[in-house]
Amino acid sequence: MGYYTRVLSKHAAFPPFEDMVQVIQEEHPAYKLTLEERSAQEWTTLLLSAEDGTPVALIERNPVLEDSLGQAEIAEFLEEIGNCKPESGVAWLQAYLNSVQTIYAFQHLAGADSEEGFDALHALRFALWGRGDAIIQADEEGFTNEEGCGIVWQFSDSVSGPWNMGVHQDGKWRHFEMDLGNPDHRAAFLRGEVPAGVAVVPAASLAR
Repeated sequence: MGYYTRVLSKHAAFPPFEDMVQVIQEEHPAYKLTLEERSAQEWTTLLLSAEDGTPVALIERNPVLEDSLGQAEIAEFLEEIGNCKPESGVAWLQAYLNSVQTIYAFQHLAGADSEEGFDALHALRFALWGRGDAIIQADEEGFTNEEGCGIVWQFSDSVSGPWNMGVHQDGKWRHFEMDLGNPDHRAAFLRGEVPAGVAVVPAASLAR
């Protein structure tokens, strides 16, 4: 099935194909974006590739409509997070998922393994997320909030390293950088608490 990252947007409107092409031309001119599939409602599938033809990512636009693939994906996500922690993050995410109108699914292909290819993929994903009212989901990493911080634990038990996370308390987010492999940090996060001694991440420093 491959590895996927996704932008989950509350907007039904989407950028024209020409705008997506412009992002790549301006930021990563050694890469190109081609239209793979079009529907009556404009583009549905795009291919990002290097100049030599190496495929980097297949990008699918899936509206969340009744009996659609998008709706099925949302239902699958809701089932996935049912037993996740912390409970406060899950509650926020459940409400958010029920308001998502469009899913942009990025299937990472061979060219995404290079630094340049991944950066080009990231530029497209950032352009979609940066329109606002959107979160990110990544296989083996879970979901972010709108500020890009992880909010539920879906990592493997062996994961380690610094990661920007957020816990939802008293109706607002508290962001911080934790060591995913630190058992004390992990336990606090799972309880919905900011771990002791971690660096607080100011909202102004979070990249959209």
